[in-house]
Amino acid sequence: MESLLLINDPTLDGTVITLELPNEGSKLDFESQINGLLGHLKGHLHNHDITIQVNVNETIETKRSFNDQDRYNRLMEINPNIELLRSTFGLDLHT
Repeated sequence: MESLLLINDPTLDGTVITLELPNEGSKLDFESQINGLLGHLKGHLHNHDITIQVNVNETIETKRSFNDQDRYNRLMEINPNIELLRSTFGLDLHT
C-alpha cells in the first residue's frame, strides 16, 4: 500500500481524498486494503466523513529521483530552507 501511495500525491477536496494510480491492477490492490486505511484515518482524525476516491490515469509519470542532485532539487521544491541549512553548515553534495 505504501508504494501505491507514493506513486502520486493525493489531492484533498473537503473530505474526499483523490488518488490517481497508473493502472487497474494497482487500483484493485489499493482497493483491497482501503478499509484498513480509512479506519485508521477516521479514528485518528476523528472525522467519519472521509472517503477515498481512486482514479486510473495510465499517462501518469512516476516521480523518481535518480541521483543526489535530483533528490536535493526535489527537497528544495518541498522546503526551500534546505539551501539555508546546506550553506550554514557547509554541506556539500559531492563528497
